[in-house]
Amino acid sequence: MIDYTPLYRQIRETALDSWANELPEQLESLFNEKLHGDFPAWLDVLGSLPALPADRVELDRGAISVGADTPPAPETLEQLEQLLQRLHPWRKGPFDIHGIRIDTEWRSDWKWDRLKTHISPLAGRTVLDVGCGNGYHCWRMIGAGAKLVIGIDPTQLFLAQYMAIRHFLGEHLPVYHLPIGIEHLPANLRAFDTVFSMGVLYHRRSPIDHLMELKACLRQGGELVLETLVIEGGDGEVLVPAERYAKMRNVWFIPSPETLVGWMKRCGFYDVQIVDVTDTSTDEQRATGWMRFESLADYLDPTDPSRTVEGHPAPRRAIIVATSP
Repeated sequence: MIDYTPLYRQIRETALDSWANELPEQLESLFNEKLHGDFPAWLDVLGSLPALPADRVELDRGAISVGADTPPAPETLEQLEQLLQRLHPWRKGPFDIHGIRIDTEWRSDWKWDRLKTHISPLAGRTVLDVGCGNGYHCWRMIGAGAKLVIGIDPTQLFLAQYMAIRHFLGEHLPVYHLPIGIEHLPANLRAFDTVFSMGVLYHRRSPIDHLMELKACLRQGGELVLETLVIEGGDGEVLVPAERYAKMRNVWFIPSPETLVGWMKRCGFYDVQIVDVTDTSTDEQRATGWMRFESLADYLDPTDPSRTVEGHPAPRRAIIVATSP
């Protein structure tokens, strides 16, 4: 259904070789038994995408973009936009595909701008992006010089969106999206130079277990880049929402930055640094023509935007960088 042979070849006889032995069977089982009901429709979209030249590909600017020296005909672009809209909702981006601007819910480029000067250079590195969504940040990582980027996210719509973008950017780029969770990786892999976990920790019932899973993916001296919701407060302070947070049921623990640093040190990470803390604005996360459902403005108290509709502190996100032992 999706040819991962180039990935298998690339990770053979590397630190990821043990995973190369397990991965084909994992993915075959998933695609044979656990497909989303809409996946055939998404595959139909992918099979209908026009073949267009990629004369200009930009992976190091805000919008991941591709263009041709001779612009496609207007009717081709109209058909293309209709096809890409069938993969709605688009959460992470933006993308610019032959002049079609996919204005996603999140300005994910703003997050990248906040972290890119604080992380170790990605040139030549093997990178894992946990909870990668449709792969926007994976493309930015390749744009920053990474040797190989593997994104994992079990949401199969995001896989379809990644495949659509890859169709236009080119099959040669060493970026791969696997529709699995971190729990499907081999135990104690210790193989990646850099691991990103952005927007995942607060969805885990055990944040300590997640931190240990991330550490197990990193080689000795590798770097973790962690981005998550935080609250104001001192060491030891944590918000545990009784029911929902910003209308989300699956939010379990929101620590203060200092508490999060303590958790990471307890898990064995060192050189733990808080490199950014930023309140999420309705300019960064919002409904658009490419994500027409509710967004941040609908999750905040209309009389007090410093609180969620449940009365919790409004979203604030921190970026933490740390080294694996």
